[in-house]
Amino acid sequence: MLYIDPHIHCVSRVTDDYRRMFELGVRAVIEPAFWLGQPRTHAGTFEDYFRMLLDWEPQRAAAKGIHHRCLLALNPKEANDERIADAVIEMLPELLRHPNVLGVGETGYDEITPAEEKAMIAHANMARDLGLPLMVHTPHKDKARGTLRTMDVMADLGMDPGRVLIDHSTEETTKQILDRGHWCGHTVYPNTKLTPERFANLFLEFGCERMMVNSSADWGDSEPLNVPRTAALLERRGARRSDIQRLVWDNILDFYGAERFALPQDLLEERGLAVPS
Repeated sequence: MLYIDPHIHCVSRVTDDYRRMFELGVRAVIEPAFWLGQPRTHAGTFEDYFRMLLDWEPQRAAAKGIHHRCLLALNPKEANDERIADAVIEMLPELLRHPNVLGVGETGYDEITPAEEKAMIAHANMARDLGLPLMVHTPHKDKARGTLRTMDVMADLGMDPGRVLIDHSTEETTKQILDRGHWCGHTVYPNTKLTPERFANLFLEFGCERMMVNSSADWGDSEPLNVPRTAALLERRGARRSDIQRLVWDNILDFYGAERFALPQDLLEERGLAVPS
């Protein structure tokens, strides 16, 4: 079985993590722009970071056999910083046209502030104007209220829910997200968000329609192998292999678009998707 990790912060991982991921079947990753832990104080540092996601990180991944694509956005935490917010949002439309970009993200709420909502609306409008999908971050605290508010804002903007992925969902939000027609992302962490066992319970309840699972592996306690490990747990708990493969591969291509993802020919052949010449 082959895997795509649709939300992983590779800049915070060592190169050996790419090697380990490849050995367990991960063949592609999507890296959303995120908070680096240390608040940035100048808009120019964001541009350098975005360029790293666009140009350098794909090379580092490819050297270990992994196809790398990214999403770009001003993250919710730093949307509250008046020194940088407007300037970063202003630079994004040009960068979002880069061929390695699959969508806009991650935007959304952290503390559910007016500044975060202003930035989320700007990102949603950019995604719609450029014909790109949108990834939305749900807050770690007060997640249910933040998720409901997110979906209400998307509805007010007239966003197609089928083009909006609401991520970091847990037991308190997955049903709401699916009922409103959005895609639902689930982050599996060792100690926070969801454990593999908790996600397995959600998968066995809701199935694979508009569902994704990711590692979101970053600077903190996280595990870049959690997509294949969670898939293995799902199989042990009786999930069909075809449903698992849809969860960890087909759904991601359906949401972001297989043509824009531009998987290499050798990877398509490995997956059995090449059309005979």
